[in-house]
Amino acid sequence: MPERVSVALCTHNGERHLGEQLRSVLAQTRRVDEIVLSDDASTDRTRVILEEFRASAPAGIRVIVLHNDPALGVTANFEKAVRATSGDVVFLCDQDDVWATDKVDRLLRSLDEHHATLVHSDARIVDADGTPTGETLFGTLGVRPSDLAAEERGDAARVLLRRNIVTGATVALRRSLAEAVMPFPASWLHDEWLAMSAALRGGLVVSRLPLTDYRIHGQNQIGASRLTAAAALGRLRASRADRNARLLARAQDLYDRVAADRPDDRAVLAVLHDKLRHEQVRSAYPRARALRILPVLRELATGRYGRFGGGLRDVLRDLVQPV
Repeated sequence: MPERVSVALCTHNGERHLGEQLRSVLAQTRRVDEIVLSDDASTDRTRVILEEFRASAPAGIRVIVLHNDPALGVTANFEKAVRATSGDVVFLCDQDDVWATDKVDRLLRSLDEHHATLVHSDARIVDADGTPTGETLFGTLGVRPSDLAAEERGDAARVLLRRNIVTGATVALRRSLAEAVMPFPASWLHDEWLAMSAALRGGLVVSRLPLTDYRIHGQNQIGASRLTAAAALGRLRASRADRNARLLARAQDLYDRVAADRPDDRAVLAVLHDKLRHEQVRSAYPRARALRILPVLRELATGRYGRFGGGLRDVLRDLVQPV
């Protein structure tokens, strides 16, 4: 029996581009079976568009519209949308992108061919009017060929423990994975949590095909942008307290969840404990920059800066950022 396909599409004041995205979902060569639309307290015409879409949807496609008041935020809204789906495979969908007509077909093939639980792909960057900029999503995020090669040989967890390279708008996942890892921790974005969970189970694969037009328009709730020299300098001048607290909370939540769900998986837990220890050490550095030098060098000697972060870039941040 063919697998049923659901789409989880979340909105917030998305009236400008929402119609184009919905039309691209309907135009798939492999038709979807269900679309769950979850709106997060929009104040423009987004809800009207959603209701009109539900009323006019083609026969055979189940459309569910959910409304949140007050707003839940991006991660909780996506969790609500995914929970409401009933398909075997769930495609995550942003409100302002456009899908290639064969996106569903190609990502379903990737899941089946690799016996995977989550697949993500590259995307073509377009501007607010949908004009290609010449950039790709992987290029904009600075994804290295070695990162993609590691994913392709089944070593995605090693990549994601350093940094996330999975963007939710490009993701398709098996419902069984979503059910196993909900609720999503508040310290994680939904796509990062799903990707990490799949990678730790050996079920994440990547497609290098650009199957989405990923729109950058200046009002994205979460977006991709290339790190410029000015932005990098700004990071060095920014307070380190909030970022380090967030990284520590994420490492703690990840370790705690895996320890609770898979207490006998000692190899994975050992790696996650090492990651947690790295973030604990970084969060405990002294306020005075001069007093950080020796502890930072000791942590550098463990190799954990390279295994769990940006290597020497993070060393520099920890040495020079103000508290």
